[in-house]
Amino acid sequence: MKIILWHNPRCSTSRKALKMLEDAGAEVVIRKYLEDAPSEKEIREVLAALDIRPIEMMRPKEGLFKELGLTRDGDPETLIAAMAAHPRLIERPIAIRGGIARLGRPPEKVLELV
Repeated sequence: MKIILWHNPRCSTSRKALKMLEDAGAEVVIRKYLEDAPSEKEIREVLAALDIRPIEMMRPKEGLFKELGLTRDGDPETLIAAMAAHPRLIERPIAIRGGIARLGRPPEKVLELV
């Protein structure tokens, strides 16, 4: 089964996770989520597969987080809408296989899908 990787090639952690998956023999489909932003529906599906709250899939230290007036205890729907509108707020990498996903922090976590 293929592993979809929400990937930012400029991120060293994302590049490391991709290499680890490839080295493990996984068939990886790369989704450059900054160019091909996920919809709110897709974000909800990935959140369910990760079994985490929206804030746990975000980059709150990203300047845009504060610029948009977002907070760590913000309304989940507001946070999901912000990720869909501004994908750079999404933590990376995220590996998805079937109905299971792993946030690659640390990058070794993605190997749980191989």
